Order: sequence, then structure tokens, then C-alpha cells
Amino acid sequence: MKKIEKNLKIIDKIELVRKKNNINWMNLMKIAFKYAPVDAKKCVAQISKQDKQINELIKKLIK
Repeated sequence: MKKIEKNLKIIDKIELVRKKNNINWMNLMKIAFKYAPVDAKKCVAQISKQDKQINELIKKLIK
């Protein structure tokens, strides 16, 4: 099997796992905002801040 084909199969597997995990992530957010909205907002704000940092690093990587 060619390297590219192998990589694409791995990416497909990652995609399947991520789809499931995204559902779990959204369920967790719903629970957090329902039962502890103040704490949930703080946590999501931190996640958003760190995601921005990751995106900036990715921009440097793909230049």
C-alpha cells in the first residue's frame, strides 16, 4: 500500500473517532451549562483562549 493511501486510511479512522468525541464534547457542555453555568463559562473561555494559541501556532507551521 502506498504511503499516501495508508495516511488517508488513518485520517479516515481519526475522523470517525473525532465525530464520536465531538458528540461527547457537546453533551458535556450541555450538562456543564445546565448545572454550573458560571464555571462552565470560565472553562469554555479558557478553552477558547488556548484554541486561539493553537491556531496561531498552526499558522506558523503551514507558512
